[in-house]
Amino acid sequence: MTVTLDIDFVSDIVCPWCIIGLGGLEEALQRIEGVSADIRFHPFELNPAMPPEGENVAEHITRKYGASPEQSAASRDAIRGRAADIGFAMKTGPDSRIWNTFDAHRLLHWSGSLGGNAQRTLKHALFTAHFTDGRNIADHGVLVEVVDAAGLDGPEAAAILASDRYAADVRAAEDFWRRQGVQAVPTLVIDGRYLISGGQTAEVFERALRRIAAEKAAAA
Repeated sequence: MTVTLDIDFVSDIVCPWCIIGLGGLEEALQRIEGVSADIRFHPFELNPAMPPEGENVAEHITRKYGASPEQSAASRDAIRGRAADIGFAMKTGPDSRIWNTFDAHRLLHWSGSLGGNAQRTLKHALFTAHFTDGRNIADHGVLVEVVDAAGLDGPEAAAILASDRYAADVRAAEDFWRRQGVQAVPTLVIDGRYLISGGQTAEVFERALRRIAAEKAAAA
């Protein structure tokens, strides 16, 4: 018997720990026989007031967290190492920029209505565009290209971006998760009952998922 877990994954595209956590989760699921997951991605903006031109990432970290240039560099090195562990090429450096992600979240909301793996595929594509390719994921042209490359409907994405479609849905979702107490990402809620936060390793996720799946199977 296969146990299916419902996983709500609250995250932002410019959050490096979110791709690390997603990679750890996906690796853990591959290791566990008889367990599958329905993963739904939900929006969380780390920097909702980020201007269209973005901000230098090193300056942003210093301003927001008070980190010194040395601390910021050490943190980036550690993040790159963790990303490499999951096979993700994290190429951010001191000259990288961080962008507003609201429109990207609108497209993720849309892709979630398409079924199949559309939303997860687009999520990965956006992470790659930002962290590996250093692209401006606030730029509508870039977003349409990312959607196209992910095998989704580029013209439909362009039409969404030219309107305010899904804006209210994204804001409502962000408000909902804030009311649930989510203050940092990634945050995962499994079967509406179990919470896992942070960019955990595959080993941590595997232990948690095995326990949750066993409890669910026993209660069936």
